[in-house]
Amino acid sequence: MTEFRIEKDSMGQMQVPAAMLYGAQTARAVANFPVSGLRFPRPFVRALALIKKNAAAVNGELGLVEAAIADAVQKAAAEAMEGVLDDHFVLDIFQTGSGTSTNMNANEVIANRARQLAAGGARIHPNDHVNFGQSSNDVIPTAANMAAACEIRYALIPALFEMQEALGEKAQAFDDVVKIGRTHLQDATPVRMGQVFSGYARQTALSIRRIEEAKEGLRELPLGGTAVGTGINTHPEFARRVIARIASDTGIEFREAVNHFEAQGARDSLVFASGALKACACSLFKIANDIRLLGSGPRCGIGELLIPPVQPGSSIMPGKVNPVMSESLIQVCAQVIGNDAAVAIGGLSGNFELNVMIPVMIHNVLQSIALLANAVRLFTGRCLRGLEVDRERCAQLVEQSLMLATPLAPVIGYDRAAEVAKEAYQKRRTIRELVREQGILDEGRLNEVLDLRAMTEPGVSSQG
Repeated sequence: MTEFRIEKDSMGQMQVPAAMLYGAQTARAVANFPVSGLRFPRPFVRALALIKKNAAAVNGELGLVEAAIADAVQKAAAEAMEGVLDDHFVLDIFQTGSGTSTNMNANEVIANRARQLAAGGARIHPNDHVNFGQSSNDVIPTAANMAAACEIRYALIPALFEMQEALGEKAQAFDDVVKIGRTHLQDATPVRMGQVFSGYARQTALSIRRIEEAKEGLRELPLGGTAVGTGINTHPEFARRVIARIASDTGIEFREAVNHFEAQGARDSLVFASGALKACACSLFKIANDIRLLGSGPRCGIGELLIPPVQPGSSIMPGKVNPVMSESLIQVCAQVIGNDAAVAIGGLSGNFELNVMIPVMIHNVLQSIALLANAVRLFTGRCLRGLEVDRERCAQLVEQSLMLATPLAPVIGYDRAAEVAKEAYQKRRTIRELVREQGILDEGRLNEVLDLRAMTEPGVSSQG
């Protein structure tokens, strides 16, 4: 049976599992919010602990917290940063909208662990020492910005750069392959496979640019505003010094918010970041879906791309191989787009001096970043790197296309070219065959007009 100890807070006594480092306030939140089983992810816990570590250091420097206590708090917070204390961060995402419960969870765990580490069993209080000069209202949104910015920089952006590089390599490798273009899901004029992949590479590059721009907004930290943005109960130097330490530890140039009332009353920077992630998901969905469709078949579909086989595709159809890496990525994109809707609704809830949907916004943004980073990395390594083009299939399809009538129009007129296209369709002949048989153009002029490569190069005229 679980053993308990008695802990006290301002509301009275609470039973707390003896093995847990948290205290009465966390225990109340455990009882109040058994909603989903979802916990704050590791990057957020690390960011929160990093704030506590550097806050203790600055409070010690300023003489606001006794040096021995500040030192013990720093050591305990460092353990929390490293994940040693993760089992003691137990609260559900769906809790008080300010994240006060989780801030107190951190304060209690770090205080109790610091007490264990301190020589002589020093009295270390979660509010009076660990939370000194802080409020949940500035700490939680600060940790949210920190965690999102760090995960964008160190996980998502590298994954997207790798994908952009792989797409660029394929654009070069496939540049000699002319294929049929498609608009409205119907045949259109020719395009080079390399040009198609250059478009994908550019989409990825622009996604990186948008996400980088969003990361810039996350660099402004609300720390120092305390309860409502006025900075009550905090030292004038506290926020600047703590944020300078955080910037040094993370390698990201975080800075104090220009206006603390904006930084705490609104979560617009997180909404903007989520929007950039959604835009990225839309781009990735197109890329993955195009590759999936271009590789359909392999014999009875489009079949222009040869997708690397990574696992059997069916429990009943022997030899079937499916585009599973594309399917995984597009599912991730769907989730990210859904997450953004929750973040947007959260952003609407900046009621007066505080947004009260911060935990669910944190959860969705960090999940989106993690999902995209992981899925992009896997898609690049297990699909893009091994992707090949079926040159014979591309040549076959482009030659059969009725849209080869398009470069005929400036030479023989639009109406006559349309008649040729319709007749070719009805007789199941190619445009080239029909023009040759009917003597519409001599062989030299026909080859000049139906030069497939020239059709894909801007500025090259088929009229000679």
